[in-house]
Amino acid sequence: MIRERRTDNGVPGGNHEFTLMHNIATEVLPTHTPALLAGAVRRAVERLRAGDIVALPTETVYGLAANALDAGAVARVFAVKGRPAHNPVICHVAGTALARRCAAEWPLLAERLAAAFWPGPLTLVLPRAVSIPDVVTAGGYTVGIRWPAHPVMQAVIAACDFPLAAPSANLAGQLSPTTAAHVLRQLNGRIPLVLDGGPAHVGVESTVLDISVHPPCLLRPGMIHEEALLAVAGELARGPQAGVLRSPGLLRKHYSPRAPLVLLRWTHAADLHAQLRARGVIPARTAVLTRAELPGAAEFQHVALLPREAAAYARALYAELHHADAGGPHWIVVESPPDEPAWRAITDRLTRAAA
Repeated sequence: MIRERRTDNGVPGGNHEFTLMHNIATEVLPTHTPALLAGAVRRAVERLRAGDIVALPTETVYGLAANALDAGAVARVFAVKGRPAHNPVICHVAGTALARRCAAEWPLLAERLAAAFWPGPLTLVLPRAVSIPDVVTAGGYTVGIRWPAHPVMQAVIAACDFPLAAPSANLAGQLSPTTAAHVLRQLNGRIPLVLDGGPAHVGVESTVLDISVHPPCLLRPGMIHEEALLAVAGELARGPQAGVLRSPGLLRKHYSPRAPLVLLRWTHAADLHAQLRARGVIPARTAVLTRAELPGAAEFQHVALLPREAAAYARALYAELHHADAGGPHWIVVESPPDEPAWRAITDRLTRAAA
């Protein structure tokens, strides 16, 4: 066992010391029967109440969770992930009553959006309550709040009765995990416990809407699309504001496999080969993710055929990137998504992965 002395001095408002233990025994608990679920939830709650961190499933991706009201516990999440201190994390709740405890204000628009989209993959950014530590918000005055739809995550939060700060359960900047196996690939030996709730059924991170400003501002696209938000909010702005980040997922490079990722459009196999030659990319050392049959697929190290519909594509994307990356390719080439509203979240993730 390797013990590493760490502090959260780089985190706004942080002055906590703790010891990270590498090569600890990471336990994975199944949840697929009522008895297994009850036991796994009990174990996770014990860890979280003690200030520890636990990987938990949500419908978007797996999260690395800590008591959001415990600055030291949240700092441990940052340290394990290697997450930069200026990148805030989201508070996960189970119900609007707990959400209200995280926010200094709860306007009518928050109530309407929660009624329309919660539990689900929508994060609302609101003025933070005084109980929310600086480490959660990167020192900003707002906090992101989400009520996830996954029953395992809901059960853990309800039993804790405090919000959980839970960024994706991976090393900072790398591929988000959508299965417990993905979590282990990056964090095995660094965290004590993973609850296995099966594959995430949304597959990409939540939509983030800042309602602390007028008009509300879409900070991160997700699978709850702008058109649905407009139907409730009436008007939207797009893009992050200047100053302290109010949402995760806004860094230029994010969601990245180990191999360099290249986004390309091609009309036929010869066109793809010509583009690869121009870039010095060798097909035999390349994984390709495409939405259409690729003639000559045997020339590549790996080819994956992804769904043509946006929601199904999103569910499959990270799993296919994990699978391709595990083969050790020199490059991963992904067919550029359609320029359509339903694909904006996918385009956002792939663009940041390719940066």
